[in-house]
Parts: sequence; C-alpha cells; structure tokens
Amino acid sequence: MTTLVCQSLSVSIAGKIICSKLDLELSAGQFWGLLGPNGIGKTTLLKCMAGLTPADAGMVLLENQPIDKLPRRVIARLLGMLQQHTVYVFDASVLETALTGRHPHLGRWEREGASDRQKALEAIQAVDLEGFEARSVTGLSGGEARRLAFASLVVQEPAILLLDEPTNHLDMKHQTRIMDQLEKQVHEKQRAALTALHDVNLAARYCSHILMLFGDGQWQSGPAVELLNQSTLETLYQCRVESVHTSAGRRFLPSG
Repeated sequence: MTTLVCQSLSVSIAGKIICSKLDLELSAGQFWGLLGPNGIGKTTLLKCMAGLTPADAGMVLLENQPIDKLPRRVIARLLGMLQQHTVYVFDASVLETALTGRHPHLGRWEREGASDRQKALEAIQAVDLEGFEARSVTGLSGGEARRLAFASLVVQEPAILLLDEPTNHLDMKHQTRIMDQLEKQVHEKQRAALTALHDVNLAARYCSHILMLFGDGQWQSGPAVELLNQSTLETLYQCRVESVHTSAGRRFLPSG
C-alpha cells in the first residue's frame, strides 16, 4: 500500500511560515481536503509534498523513501499532481494530451498501446469531453482545459493524488462531476487524495479528512466530521459562519 507521509515538516515561502512540524499520513481510501484563506500557502505545501520544492525542516516520505531522493520518473508512477492553473501553449490534440499521463509507465522508446488509448478515452468521457478527442488543446476554454488536466491525471493512475483547486473555472455541474470522479478514484480504486479547496461545502460533501492551515505555521488535521464546524471555520477564515442542516448533512454559509 503506497502512502505519503509528512514527518515534522516545516515549510515557508518568502519568510512566511506555512506549516511548522506538520505530521500527516495519506493512506489508501482517504479523501483529504486542504483548507485555508487565500495566500496562506496551500499551493506551496502541495508542491513540497510532491517533491517539487524543498522543505525547511522535516521530510516527505513516499513509500517510506525520502521523496527528494527518488527519481522523478519513479515518483510519477506513484504520485500525480494537478497544478493550480492549466494553460496549454503547444498545439496537441485532446487525446494526445490525455495520453501523456501514461508516459511514466512506458519504456524509453515504447509507444502507447491500445490499452493506454482506451484508458485515455474513458477518462476523457468521464470529464464530459467526449467528442473533443481530435480538437486542439489551444482552443479549449478554461473549464475544458481544467477537465482535460484532470483526465490526464486519472490516466496516470497514481496511488497518491495531490490536487490544487481541481474545480477552478468549473460550473456547478462540472464541479460535482470532477469531485464524483475523484471520489471514485479514492473509494473504488483505493487511492489517496489531498485536494486544496475554497468551497467548504464541497469539502463537507466529499472529504473524509481535513487539513487546515491557519497561518504562522499553525495547522490542524483530523476527520472532517470533527473539524468542519462553525467555530473552527470562523477561526480559519476570520469571518462569521452560519451552520445549516440539510438533507445531505451540515453545510456552511458566510454570515456577513
């Protein structure tokens, strides 16, 4: 079972402490939400956990190995990251772009086979881009590009998924479609996910666990049912929050 573990991890950027001595373990079947105000450092933390930027102290372990000691190709077979922004500059088709998710699993001179192509087609269909396979990625809207980036991550089949605002640029229908697909990856495929979200109610609907960043290195983690409450959210976002009981569970609104 592949795990991603933060051991006494301290991360900062431009002199601002994002987290101090963070202890966290992402395991199969867990759907983590990463919450915090704008500019608190969620993106920087995700990049550090993906081995893209160094930590100030502590370490990130992937399969019990320090992630900064592993080759990027090995990491890409186990861990995938969806960056915050999706911009396609070079001309390629939607299908070709989705197939890039298979590259970590191919040999040096190996080309994608029928099985790889089928996985890409299924992922494209799952994000509501069926019929777009031959279209150039440079002509996609922001939301379409975002959905394609998610499809490419699914095609990669990593055991650990790190996602930075996967619902960015998406309407309500496609937000829930992406989150449904992510939930499927976690529960049916038994993968682990950590996703930065601005919508607390998406976290309440989908996430089993929550990691909160409060600033000045302070953090809190635990089951979503324990952390998602009026008091904690008011402390996190520094505004009044109203808790509403719905047929789907507790949801939260800014109170003004």
